[in-house]
Amino acid sequence: MRNLLITILALLFSFLQLKAQDISLYQQYNGTINYTAIGNTLNAFENNLVREFCEILPSSSADLNIPNSANVVAAYLYWAGSGTGDQEVTLNNTQVTAEEIYNVEYQDSFYGTLTYFSCFTDITNIVTALGNTTYTLSDLDISETLTTNIGYCNNRTNFAGWSIYVIYEEASLPINQVSLFQGLEIINQVEQEKTIVIDNINVLDNDGAKIGFLAWEGDSNLNYGETLQINGNLISNPPLNPSDNAFNGTNSFTNTSTFYNGDLDVYNIQDNIAIGDTSVEIKLTTGDIDDTGVFRADLIILNNIITVLNSQLPDATVSIDYYNNDCYSNTIDLDYTIYNSNSTEVLPENTPIAFYANNQRIAQSVTENDIAIDGFENKNITLTIPNNIPDNFTLTIVVDDDGEGNGTVVELNETNNTTTENIQLTPLPESIELEPLLSCDIGFNTAIFNLTNPLEEITNNSLNSVTFYTTIEDLINNENNIIIPEHYQSTTSPQTIYIKIETEDCADIYQFNLLTENCPPTIPQGFSPNNDSVNDWFNIQGLYDIFENHELKIYNRYGTLLFVGDNTKRWEGKANRGITNQGKLLPVGTYFYVLNLNDNNFKLLTGWVYLNR
Repeated sequence: MRNLLITILALLFSFLQLKAQDISLYQQYNGTINYTAIGNTLNAFENNLVREFCEILPSSSADLNIPNSANVVAAYLYWAGSGTGDQEVTLNNTQVTAEEIYNVEYQDSFYGTLTYFSCFTDITNIVTALGNTTYTLSDLDISETLTTNIGYCNNRTNFAGWSIYVIYEEASLPINQVSLFQGLEIINQVEQEKTIVIDNINVLDNDGAKIGFLAWEGDSNLNYGETLQINGNLISNPPLNPSDNAFNGTNSFTNTSTFYNGDLDVYNIQDNIAIGDTSVEIKLTTGDIDDTGVFRADLIILNNIITVLNSQLPDATVSIDYYNNDCYSNTIDLDYTIYNSNSTEVLPENTPIAFYANNQRIAQSVTENDIAIDGFENKNITLTIPNNIPDNFTLTIVVDDDGEGNGTVVELNETNNTTTENIQLTPLPESIELEPLLSCDIGFNTAIFNLTNPLEEITNNSLNSVTFYTTIEDLINNENNIIIPEHYQSTTSPQTIYIKIETEDCADIYQFNLLTENCPPTIPQGFSPNNDSVNDWFNIQGLYDIFENHELKIYNRYGTLLFVGDNTKRWEGKANRGITNQGKLLPVGTYFYVLNLNDNNFKLLTGWVYLNR
């Protein structure tokens, strides 16, 4: 059963070790903070001094001692050793499981590939609960690795150990930025030199600057060509860490040299960095000829790097929270947030913000207020997308950008000011032409229409949301829709009406024309011009303001022309022709009309009308 479990764990490690090994930034902390580290070896002796043993201790302990007024911000446990890894260990009677496992390999000329591992997990809750106490790590098992591959012990690279990093805050400390970088990188007699560049830092003041390392398998008895350089400067911490033997089983925090096959060291580097630096170059070397002419080299595995720098600077970042783009519109209503989270100073007001569509600047804004450390400012802007930008484009927001790619604020991290979002505008679809509506002119080329009648032609929509517009601009802007489409009076002929029918994606658009025609007028057979306000004039329905060029002639029974009217002269029973009877009300009787509509679609209309009193 145990062998089966080991096999399963081995398969698990084979997948986990695909994680990138290069040391890179894991986390940054800002404020009145510092860090300390504790740990211990599980080797009983240094390998190169005592060569007989090939086993590790069942447990080891170390004491944590941070100021009583300090508050634990974060705590991380690392454990490492020979082999592909043991992902579960016990810390103070609590089982701990690895969050990440790193592996590196050494190609030994006699024993082939030898693999080494480091595990990592967050134990902030444990350290916060226990505080300053003795921490004991146990159940780190590499026994099968050492018994199944004699190469580890024969070339004396059998090791195991652990360390706890604690980042803590205390009011009396200066404002610092603590940057933790981790991974697993190796140098040995095959690869004798390694250069690691750590960035995402900003040196505002190098006073008190320090750098720490957690490394494995270094031996005090192998100091051939072994150096540690910072920005090209050889560093040391004698007598604990001489310049020719930096990785020698020491612990700078306890000032001891019994951290066998491990190193937990910290160096003051205020003379090795300059104000304004944004990166640090770390170079490790090993390998040289011994006194007998034999080439010898130490095997050193670097697990993490940590820096403490006084950096009172803001750090502006930005996120897109929400955006809305109406159908057929080239405007975007955008909600976004400017943060000053990973910072040690206030982000000042009027920090510029640039907006780009496919790298073309389309808008500019600024922060309105000072943004405190760990603070933020919610903002909104309406962006108009230029016509030369395609419907599918990348929207980019850059905080601390004056629109020309220049920043105005010195920040802790100058590379995290950008956020992007892929935007899809919905173009205006081609409208679908429907059959026109025709109705009788009620005056001046206007008519009454039921605009819902054309919907009978539309069969591919639910018609749950239908609106009518007189212009395509109103349709696009959702403005001035026709309130009562069932009884709509046109304004001209022809007049185009637009229909918008909502769909899941946006909407379909239809259009049709309103056409007004002149219908035959309705001529009454009598009227009574007696000033009773009822039927007082010869009111021909569908004539006036419709056949605007018409001519109306009235004759008596003898054929005498008594009245000539047009669109502005209506017959009220009086004559406007003749010598003696002009302006006088004519006698009761039958009169005859000739109506010329002056419309090519109609002939002369003739008939009679009875005038009564």
